[in-house]
Amino acid sequence: MADTATTASAAAASAASASTDAPPFQLGKPRFQQTSFYGRFRHFLDIIDPRTLFVTERRLREAVQLLEDYKHGTLCPGVTNEQLWSAQKIKQAILHPDTNEKIFMPFRMSGYIPFGTPIVVGLLLPNQTLASTVFWQWLNQSHNACVNYANRNATKPSPASKFIQGYLGAVISAVSIAVGLNVLVQKANKFTPATRLLVQRFVPFPAVASANICNVVLMRYGELEEGIDVLDADGNLVGSSKIAARHALLETALTRVVLPMPILVLPPIVMSMLEKTALLQARPRLLLPVQSLVCLAAFGLALPLAISLFPQMSEIETSQLEPEIARATSSRTVVYNKGL
Repeated sequence: MADTATTASAAAASAASASTDAPPFQLGKPRFQQTSFYGRFRHFLDIIDPRTLFVTERRLREAVQLLEDYKHGTLCPGVTNEQLWSAQKIKQAILHPDTNEKIFMPFRMSGYIPFGTPIVVGLLLPNQTLASTVFWQWLNQSHNACVNYANRNATKPSPASKFIQGYLGAVISAVSIAVGLNVLVQKANKFTPATRLLVQRFVPFPAVASANICNVVLMRYGELEEGIDVLDADGNLVGSSKIAARHALLETALTRVVLPMPILVLPPIVMSMLEKTALLQARPRLLLPVQSLVCLAAFGLALPLAISLFPQMSEIETSQLEPEIARATSSRTVVYNKGL
């Protein structure tokens, strides 16, 4: 009995310690400071946590209800800050911040690595044929287009025609650049076969990076035409700004250029070294599993680093926006949803 009591006391103390470690909960605010890169990195590690893919519908409803109870001051006694932060993490990972609608699982940021890694492996396969190059670039940009659309700033309605235009533009640009570079490499007589194979492995990066820019701009061009909502410090709508939309698209496009760098550059370098090891030379069947693990590690590192470059709710001074926005609020700065 004494041992049981001691164990229970230790568990209670541990739980109390865990709850006190969590910062005071703030509804709709990130758990970690967004003014530093490290704070944004910790925040986006929560956003891309693949464990949220397995959250049940019931657990999601409970999380949303807990946040509603907090908002209306009707929380049950004993609810900890940790529980509130956990509920908000679940909501942010699954529901769109502007529409509060569920994001389809493969297109959530938490699903980007699990569903995107097989595509990266395909992009980096050696000795690509024309057909395989076209297929993997098409599949990659199809996935990117859906992720961009699902995580866009949705404060303004976006017609399906814009999605189709962005999708076609991204696919055409990615396939054209990848095929063109592959043809140039094949015709480069100065390269030895080994050098040609190594150079071919780097072809996906410029193709993907340039196509990612096209993808973001074309998919979200409507934001440039109509503007996006900007909010004051209290969350009140100030107005719609085209200048803020330009900032949002520029930040997202830069993220999409940085993102494929480690994913499509590091694995070819690592694999070119690993392929020379006695283990892989003796067991060539291990090449694909090893490359998959290398790509998964690179993807897992690159995604949080890239999307942490800018906060999702970015801040901008009203003096940089349209005069009507500056006149509509007394706040020195306003915030907008950059999208992911």
